[in-house]
Amino acid sequence: MSTQAMKLSDTATDTLAQKSRDEGIVSGGHLVARALKNEGVDTIFTLCGGHIIDIYDGCLDEGIRIVDVRHEQVAAHAADGYARQTGRLGCVVTTAGPGCTNAVTGIATAFRSESPVLHIGGQSSLTQHKMGSLQDLPHVDMMAPITKFSSGVYSTERVADMIAMAARECFNGAYGPSYLEIPRDILDREIPLESARIPRHGAYRSSVRSIGDPADIERLADILVKSERPAVLIGQQVWACRGHEEAISFVRALDIPVYLNGASRGMLPQGDPHHFDRTRSDAFKNADVILIVGTPFDFRMGYGKRISDEATLVQIDLSYATVGKNRDISLGLAGHPGAILSAVAQAASGRIDDGARKARQAWMKQLRDIEATKLEKLLPMFNTDQNPIHPYRLAWEINEFLGEDTIYIGDGGDIVTISAQAVRPRNPGQWMDPGALGSLGVGTGFAMAAKLVHPDKEVMCLYGDGSFGMTAFDMETAQRFGAPYLAVIGNNSHMNQIRYGQIAKYGEERGNVGNKLGDVPFSKFGEMIGGYGEEVHEAKEIQPALQRAREAIARTGKCAVVNVWVDPNEYAPGTKAQTMYK
Repeated sequence: MSTQAMKLSDTATDTLAQKSRDEGIVSGGHLVARALKNEGVDTIFTLCGGHIIDIYDGCLDEGIRIVDVRHEQVAAHAADGYARQTGRLGCVVTTAGPGCTNAVTGIATAFRSESPVLHIGGQSSLTQHKMGSLQDLPHVDMMAPITKFSSGVYSTERVADMIAMAARECFNGAYGPSYLEIPRDILDREIPLESARIPRHGAYRSSVRSIGDPADIERLADILVKSERPAVLIGQQVWACRGHEEAISFVRALDIPVYLNGASRGMLPQGDPHHFDRTRSDAFKNADVILIVGTPFDFRMGYGKRISDEATLVQIDLSYATVGKNRDISLGLAGHPGAILSAVAQAASGRIDDGARKARQAWMKQLRDIEATKLEKLLPMFNTDQNPIHPYRLAWEINEFLGEDTIYIGDGGDIVTISAQAVRPRNPGQWMDPGALGSLGVGTGFAMAAKLVHPDKEVMCLYGDGSFGMTAFDMETAQRFGAPYLAVIGNNSHMNQIRYGQIAKYGEERGNVGNKLGDVPFSKFGEMIGGYGEEVHEAKEIQPALQRAREAIARTGKCAVVNVWVDPNEYAPGTKAQTMYK
C-alpha cells in the first residue's frame, strides 16, 4: 500500500471511529479506559502488543497517560510503585504470552507487598480458542496463585463491570493485585453504549475503615493503659491504607516507643522522642505489651519467634487470615489499622495514670541509651575511609545527602540491607524497597513511578550492581517521560548476599560460583542515554559526586548514574547470620 493510501486509510478509520462514538457506539477497549478512569487511574504502564491496542485508543480519549516501557517487568513494578505513592489503584497493561509472563515478577512482588495493582492482559480472539494462536497461554490460571482475583472477560458488555469487580478485590481486606484477561475480539467489538454495564465509582463501594468488634477496642485500650513497657511496630499496611497520621497521633497520645517497618519508614522524624530504630530486638525481649500493626509474622519477623513469650502480644491487620498466623497472640483485631488505632487512642484518652506514664518514660530512656550505644558501635564503619569503600560508608553518605523531599528506593540484596542501618527518610512515603518477595530489579519502575507522581520531589535509587543490570535500560523511559532520577550503584561485582552463604558453606574456592559479575563502569550508561555519569573509588568523593549528580539532573532534566566501587568482602549482619533463611 502506498504512503498516500495508508494515510487515506488511517483517516477513514479515524472518521469511522469518531462516527461510532458520536452515535453512541463504544468498543471494548474504550470501555476499559472509561472503567479505569472511574477507578481513579490516570496512568497506565505498558509495552505495546497487537492484542491491546484498542485500550490505548480508549486511554487517549479519556486523557489517561500511557507510559510505554522496554520490558514488562518494569511496567508491573512501575504500576506497583504508582499505587504505593498515590494510595490508589496502579495499572499495568500487557499483551498476551510473553507480555504477561514478563510481568509475573512485578505482580508477584505486588502480591507479597500487598499493593493494589490491576493487571490487564491481552489474549487471542475467542474464535481462535484452543487453536494455537499467537502468544496463547493460560494466563488466568497462571496468574491465579499470585493475585487476589484472576478472570477472563467473555463479553464486551461486561468489560467495565469486570474491571470494577477486579479493582474492588484489590482493596478487599489486605490490598493486592488482580488480573483480567480480555480477548482481542472482545476489545475490538463495538456495542451500543446503553448495553454496557458501567459502574460509577463510589456507587458500588463500601467503607473499608472497619474497627472490628468495639469490645476489642476497649480490651486493647485496657491493656495499653496498664502497660509500663509497651512497644509498637508499624508496618507497611499503615502507609498503604494512609493510616499514618492516626498512627502518629496514637503513639504520641499513649506515649509509646514505635518501630517503623517497610513503607512506614519516615512516618516520624528522627528527633521525635517516640521514634526508635536500632533497639527493636531489645524492646521485643523486654516489653510487657507488644503491638504489631500491619505486618505479618513472616521471615522478617522471625515468624514471631523473636518476640518474648512473656509479653502480651496484640496484632492488628487488614486481613483476618494474617492475624495469629505463625505465632499465638493475646488479642487480634482485623480491620483498618488507622481507624483502629484512632479508636483505641480515644478509648484510652486520659486513663494513663502518672505512675504508668513515669514508667514509660524510664522505659523509653532505657531504649534510647541502648540506641546511642549501638549507633556508637556503627559510627566507625559509617565514617571509615577504607579502600575499597565500605558499603556502610556509602549508606551513611546517602543519608547525609537526602533532602526533606527525597524519595529513597532500595533495589538490591546486601547493599539494601546495609542501607537500612543508616538511611532515614525524612517524611512518610519516602522509603520504597523490594518487600517480602525480595525481588531484584524493582528500582527502575519504582523510581519512574515516584517521579511521575511527585515531579517536584527528588528521587534516588540505590542499586546493587546485579539489580541495576536487570532493568536499567528503562532509565531511558523515565527520561522520555520527564521523570529523571538519581541512580547510585553500590558496585562490588558480585551477587554478594548469596556469595557470603556460599563461602560459609563451601569455602573460599567455591565462593564465586554463580555470583561473580563483571567489573562494569556503569557511569558510562548514564552518559550513553544523554545523562550524567561518574565513577567513585574513594570514600571522600561520594558526597561531592552525589551533589554533582543532583546539580546535573536539575540542569539537564536527565538521569544521573553514580557508580560507587564498594568492598566485596563486607556484608550486612543479617547476611552473615543468614537470618532470611531461618
